[in-house]
Amino acid sequence: QVQFAESGGGLVQPGGTLTLSCAASGSIFNAMGWYRQAPGKQRELVATISTRGTTTYTDSVKGRFTISRDNAKTTVFLQMNSLKPEDTAVYYCASYPPPYAYAWGQGTQVTVSS
Repeated sequence: QVQFAESGGGLVQPGGTLTLSCAASGSIFNAMGWYRQAPGKQRELVATISTRGTTTYTDSVKGRFTISRDNAKTTVFLQMNSLKPEDTAVYYCASYPPPYAYAWGQGTQVTVSS
Protein backbone atom coordinates (compact mmCIF):
# COMPACT_ATOMS: atom_id res chain seq x y z
CA GLN A 1 0.00 0.00 0.00
CA VAL A 2 1.22 3.48 -0.89
CA GLN A 3 1.69 5.66 2.17
CA PHE A 4 1.23 9.42 2.21
CA ALA A 5 2.86 12.02 4.41
CA GLU A 6 1.46 15.52 4.60
CA SER A 7 3.60 18.51 5.45
CA GLY A 8 3.75 22.26 5.08
CA GLY A 9 1.05 23.37 7.45
CA GLY A 10 1.44 26.11 9.97
CA LEU A 11 0.16 29.41 11.24
CA VAL A 12 -0.51 32.09 8.66
CA GLN A 13 -2.26 35.45 8.69
CA PRO A 14 -5.48 36.03 6.76
CA GLY A 15 -4.65 36.77 3.15
CA GLY A 16 -1.45 34.79 3.38
CA THR A 17 -0.16 31.91 1.31
CA LEU A 18 0.80 28.38 2.27
CA THR A 19 1.78 25.37 0.19
CA LEU A 20 1.14 21.85 1.42
CA SER A 21 2.99 18.77 0.22
CA CYS A 22 1.85 15.17 0.10
CA ALA A 23 4.75 12.77 -0.33
CA ALA A 24 3.93 9.26 -1.47
CA SER A 25 6.02 6.18 -0.78
CA GLY A 26 5.69 5.24 -4.43
CA SER A 27 4.39 6.52 -7.72
CA ILE A 28 0.76 7.56 -7.77
CA PHE A 29 -1.27 5.95 -10.51
CA ASN A 30 -4.72 7.17 -9.65
CA ALA A 31 -6.51 10.40 -8.89
CA MET A 32 -5.55 12.19 -5.70
CA GLY A 33 -7.40 14.50 -3.41
CA TRP A 34 -6.78 16.95 -0.62
CA TYR A 35 -9.26 16.82 2.24
CA ARG A 36 -9.70 18.91 5.35
CA GLN A 37 -11.50 18.69 8.64
CA ALA A 38 -12.23 21.61 10.89
CA PRO A 39 -13.14 21.10 14.56
CA GLY A 40 -16.72 19.96 14.93
CA LYS A 41 -17.18 19.54 11.19
CA GLN A 42 -17.13 16.63 8.79
CA ARG A 43 -14.13 15.94 6.65
CA GLU A 44 -14.60 17.56 3.27
CA LEU A 45 -13.02 17.17 -0.12
CA VAL A 46 -11.07 20.28 -1.07
CA ALA A 47 -9.49 19.49 -4.42
CA THR A 48 -8.74 16.60 -6.76
CA ILE A 49 -6.29 15.94 -9.55
CA SER A 50 -6.76 13.17 -12.09
CA THR A 51 -4.11 11.01 -13.68
CA ARG A 52 -4.21 13.37 -16.64
CA GLY A 53 -3.84 16.45 -14.48
CA THR A 54 -7.44 17.60 -14.60
CA THR A 55 -8.36 19.39 -11.40
CA THR A 56 -11.51 20.08 -9.44
CA TYR A 57 -12.17 22.27 -6.41
CA THR A 58 -14.86 22.71 -3.87
CA ASP A 59 -16.67 26.02 -4.29
CA SER A 60 -15.26 27.62 -1.17
CA VAL A 61 -11.66 27.43 -2.44
CA LYS A 62 -12.11 28.01 -6.16
CA GLY A 63 -9.82 30.72 -7.41
CA ARG A 64 -7.66 30.56 -4.29
CA PHE A 65 -6.26 27.01 -4.12
CA THR A 66 -4.30 25.08 -6.73
CA ILE A 67 -3.64 21.35 -6.65
CA SER A 68 -0.70 19.99 -8.62
CA ARG A 69 1.77 17.11 -8.73
CA ASP A 70 5.42 16.61 -9.59
CA ASN A 71 6.59 14.95 -12.79
CA ALA A 72 7.57 11.75 -10.97
CA LYS A 73 4.02 11.51 -9.59
CA THR A 74 5.33 10.98 -6.10
CA THR A 75 4.23 14.28 -4.59
CA VAL A 76 0.99 16.22 -4.68
CA PHE A 77 0.86 19.87 -3.71
CA LEU A 78 -1.81 22.26 -2.59
CA GLN A 79 -1.00 25.92 -2.98
CA MET A 80 -3.34 28.00 -0.87
CA ASN A 81 -3.60 31.71 -1.56
CA SER A 82 -5.71 34.40 0.05
CA LEU A 83 -6.22 32.25 3.10
CA LYS A 84 -9.21 32.89 5.31
CA PRO A 85 -9.87 31.96 8.93
CA GLU A 86 -12.48 29.48 7.72
CA ASP A 87 -9.70 27.57 5.96
CA THR A 88 -8.40 26.56 9.37
CA ALA A 89 -8.43 22.77 9.52
CA VAL A 90 -6.31 19.67 9.48
CA TYR A 91 -5.48 18.89 5.87
CA TYR A 92 -5.08 15.36 4.57
CA CYS A 93 -4.17 13.81 1.25
CA ALA A 94 -5.38 10.49 -0.08
CA SER A 95 -6.47 8.77 -3.23
CA TYR A 96 -9.67 10.01 -4.76
CA PRO A 97 -11.93 8.43 -3.95
CA PRO A 98 -10.23 7.19 -0.78
CA PRO A 99 -10.17 3.45 -0.16
CA TYR A 100 -13.12 2.06 1.73
CA ALA A 101 -12.61 2.55 5.49
CA TYR A 102 -9.44 4.50 4.79
CA ALA A 103 -7.15 4.94 7.77
CA TRP A 104 -6.50 8.68 7.82
CA GLY A 105 -3.12 9.79 9.02
CA GLN A 106 -2.08 12.76 11.11
CA GLY A 107 -2.52 15.32 8.38
CA THR A 108 -1.03 18.77 8.67
CA GLN A 109 -2.57 21.61 10.65
CA VAL A 110 -3.34 24.88 8.90
CA THR A 111 -4.30 27.76 11.14
CA VAL A 112 -5.30 31.09 9.63
CA SER A 113 -5.40 33.76 12.28
CA SER A 114 -4.17 37.24 13.00
